[in-house]
Amino acid sequence: MYNQRYKGLFEKQWNRGIKMSNIIGLINYGIAGNIHSIKKAIEKAGGTVKIVNNEDELNSVAKIVIPGVGSFKDAMAELEKDTLLEPLKKAIQTKPTLGICLGMQLACIEFARNVLNYNNASSTEFDRDTQYPIISLMEEQKGLKDLGGTMRLGAYPCILKDDSITAKIYGKTGINERHRHRYEFNNRYKEEFEKSGMDIAGLSPDGDYVEVVEIKDHPYFIACQYHPEFKSRP
Repeated sequence: MYNQRYKGLFEKQWNRGIKMSNIIGLINYGIAGNIHSIKKAIEKAGGTVKIVNNEDELNSVAKIVIPGVGSFKDAMAELEKDTLLEPLKKAIQTKPTLGICLGMQLACIEFARNVLNYNNASSTEFDRDTQYPIISLMEEQKGLKDLGGTMRLGAYPCILKDDSITAKIYGKTGINERHRHRYEFNNRYKEEFEKSGMDIAGLSPDGDYVEVVEIKDHPYFIACQYHPEFKSRP
C-alpha cells in the first residue's frame, strides 16, 4: 500500500501553480539505485515521468528530479560521458528542480563552482585534497577504518525554516525522513552559501546537519539530503 502522506507531498510539489507540462524528467546517471523507486512514487502521485539520458530528452521535460544513491565521482563521470552536465546546469536555472541526497550534493558543489567561483570545489569522497570540500565525510565517520554499516541510516528529525517552500509543502516545520549516506554538506560554508542566494532551509535539531537547501531567486529549487521516497512501501 502506498504512503498517502508521500502522495500528497509529491502532488503539492509538482502542482503548485506552475503552468507547465506535467512531464517530470528523472536524471539517469547510471548508478542511482533508487531511480525506479522514485519513478514509481511520482507515477503513484499522478505524475508522468521520463527517464532522461541525453540533452534532447532533457529539453522535452518541464521539471527535473536529480536522484540520490551512488558515488559523486561516478555520477559526474556519467553526466560528462553522456554530455548531460552542461545542459543540466542550464536547465535547472529555470525549470522546477528537486535534488535528492547525492542530487543535493551535486547541486551544492555546482553552486560553489558557478556562483561562489570556487572552481575546484568538490566532495572529499572524490578528492580528499580539494581546496573547497563543500561535501565532506561526517565527523563521526572520520577515523573509522572499517566503514561497514556505519553510514547514517534510518529516520531522523529535521527542522524546517518557517518561510521555506519545503515547510509550506509539508504544512509543518518539524518532519522526520529517512537517510542513507555518510557524506554531508560542510558547515564551514553555510554563511557563504546563504549570502550568495542558497538558503539553508532545513537542519537537524542540533544544527549539525544540513538537510534541505533552496535557491531564493529560483521559481522552484529544493534539494534534500534525505530520501523522501524511502517512506513509501513496496
